[in-house]
Amino acid sequence: MSDIFSKEKRSLVMSAVKSRGSKVEAQMASILRRRKIRYRSHPRKYAGKPDFYLPDFSAFIFVDSCFWHGCRYHGTIPKSNLSFWKKKLALNKNRDRAVNRQYKKMGWVVIRIWEHSITKSGDKVERLLKALK
Repeated sequence: MSDIFSKEKRSLVMSAVKSRGSKVEAQMASILRRRKIRYRSHPRKYAGKPDFYLPDFSAFIFVDSCFWHGCRYHGTIPKSNLSFWKKKLALNKNRDRAVNRQYKKMGWVVIRIWEHSITKSGDKVERLLKALK
C-alpha cells in the first residue's frame, strides 16, 4: 500500500514529531514529582539526549517510543520505503546500546522505559524508581 500523503505532506507531518514534551514524558515527570525525586528534563550536555537526569542517583532515564526505538511488542515498520525504515530503526537501536555502554562504563545508572510501560500503568516505573533508593 502506498502512502496516503504526498512526499511534501509526509515531510511536513514527520517534521512535526516532537523530540521532547510528549505525553509520556509528562507522565514520567509526574511520577518523578509524586515520588519527590529531583530531576532535570533534557539536559543538553549529555550524549544520547537523555529525557531525564536524576542528580541524586547519578542516573539517566530514557523514555523510548515503541515506533522509533523498535519495541518488539508494539513497534511497527512502515510498509513503504521498507529498506530505509529497517536501516533507520536498526541504527536507533545500535545507538541506544552504545549510549548505554558509554554511561555504564562511566558508572552511571541508565534506565530505559518503553512508552507502553508508562501509559498502561505506572506500577513498573514506580518499582524501578523504588529500586534506585
